[in-house]
Amino acid sequence: MATIHRRPDTVPVGTLLAAVGGFLDAYTFIRYNVFANLQSGNVLLLCLEATARHWHRAISLLVPVAAFGVGVLLVEVLGLPGVERLVRRPLRLVLTLQIAALTVVAALPADAPEHVTTVTVSFVAALQFSTFTTLRDAPYTTLAESGNMQKALVAAHQWMAGKDPAAARRAGRYGLIVTAFVAGAAGGAILTRLAGPPAVGTAAALLAAVLALEIHQTRRLERQAPESGAGPAPSSSPPPP
Repeated sequence: MATIHRRPDTVPVGTLLAAVGGFLDAYTFIRYNVFANLQSGNVLLLCLEATARHWHRAISLLVPVAAFGVGVLLVEVLGLPGVERLVRRPLRLVLTLQIAALTVVAALPADAPEHVTTVTVSFVAALQFSTFTTLRDAPYTTLAESGNMQKALVAAHQWMAGKDPAAARRAGRYGLIVTAFVAGAAGGAILTRLAGPPAVGTAAALLAAVLALEIHQTRRLERQAPESGAGPAPSSSPPPP
């Protein structure tokens, strides 16, 4: 699998991204009864609508699913060696695309076509899902919480059973990600009901904070490299975001 982000996410970055994930799901579900993030919900709704012979609604649910697929493939293409040589900072590009897309959605009128919003948000979610996959030293996702909850509970059990401090730290990190997703969903629900379409600008602001953190971390690592006498980064090291 191609990747454009080889450096694990820090806890602050993961927390912000999880809040974005919860926010976007609440935003699109409140407005259109569509899930923006992982597409299991939309596939389920598609099957329900199709078996009820609500063909127009079933077909409409294919649109965000397709947009999600396009986002996943775009990240794969950006991770190809030939493309990486042309696009020097693919992670920054992806985050900038996410921020710009959500800013456009925030500026849309309330009566804008549903598909404009659902396609854009699903595309943004796919970029995030495919790019940010590792928290410190363990896999995670910022768009759905079942896996993170399972990992938090397993780590907590390992800590209680074996008094493993590393397991306690993992449980705490996963618990923080789950909490951030819940907080993002609650905030998204409240702001969407109060402000309507412009509320999604909050998610764009959170992603802008992620971009700033990634740039800061890259510059800090670049400053540390000459001080430690390190030579050029090996080919397996992450490209600068």
